[in-house]
Amino acid sequence: MKLGVFTVLFAEKPFEEMLDYVKDAGLSAVEIGTGGNPGTAHCNVDELLESEEKRNVFMDKVQSRGLTISALSCHDNPISPNKQHAHESHDAFTKTVLLAEMLGVPVVNTFSGTPGSNEDSKYPNWPVTPWPTEYSDILKWQWEEKLIPYWKEQGQFAQDHGIKVGLELHAGFLVHTPYTLLKLREATCDAIGANLDPSHLWWQGIDPVAAIKILGKENAIHHFHAKDTYIDQDNVNMYGLTDMQAYSEIQTRAWSFRSVGYGHSIQEWSNIVSALRTYGYDYVISIEHEDPIMSVDEGFRAAVKNLKAVNIEESPADMWWA
Repeated sequence: MKLGVFTVLFAEKPFEEMLDYVKDAGLSAVEIGTGGNPGTAHCNVDELLESEEKRNVFMDKVQSRGLTISALSCHDNPISPNKQHAHESHDAFTKTVLLAEMLGVPVVNTFSGTPGSNEDSKYPNWPVTPWPTEYSDILKWQWEEKLIPYWKEQGQFAQDHGIKVGLELHAGFLVHTPYTLLKLREATCDAIGANLDPSHLWWQGIDPVAAIKILGKENAIHHFHAKDTYIDQDNVNMYGLTDMQAYSEIQTRAWSFRSVGYGHSIQEWSNIVSALRTYGYDYVISIEHEDPIMSVDEGFRAAVKNLKAVNIEESPADMWWA
């Protein structure tokens, strides 16, 4: 597998300076934001869609440094009850799919989205308990009237353009577990898969290795983010895992995102990498940095160091011993 980085953490660096920094760190791939939450710091989507010459220049800057683009990412909420927000999210997604096809990038990452509780809602509603039964009724309506229809159409659109969609399993959105990902995939098409990030699994109580086995058996892992989570059990006892404190409240939060190896052991990350290889994922491990107590540079380099220690790059050997 190759190691890469989600370049949103280097948004303040000019494009070529960012690429040089990534190359000098010994990585092989970049994941680039094309709208929504990741922004467009390193990619003017409209400009690239309009000009083959500019696309060629853009890709030459990447490839001349020995790098590849693992994915284009436009994480947002395309089924938001805020119609303007939904339109902007959808527009970013469709443009990103078209650009990915033109650039030869196989994956577009985003969120599944969350609608409101009914057609008149102003804000997203994320049900997390089946009772009182109003929540179950809301969830059923969301899936049947909003989520499945949208992704049935957009999954086919992506498939028609040769693109795989990596939905990040993220709380606050309807697809946030292996089950919800596979449920949506079954209702739509195989272009729909996971951008699997263990940091969002750990705090939900999901073992990432088990999730890799579940999704890998279905060939449903399209991309992978490398980010860790530290769980503070004392704070869990006070606030629970659905802690609504700001991420900046580090001392009292139930959990916080950490750089790779600072929430779980290197052995655990070794198990994750081995599970990815065992269950059919042999693409890019893309570092995402959101560590609240480390600088971008130090957190990034720590993640690179720790992942290099456990990554499996070469093809497996023939079983000469068996």
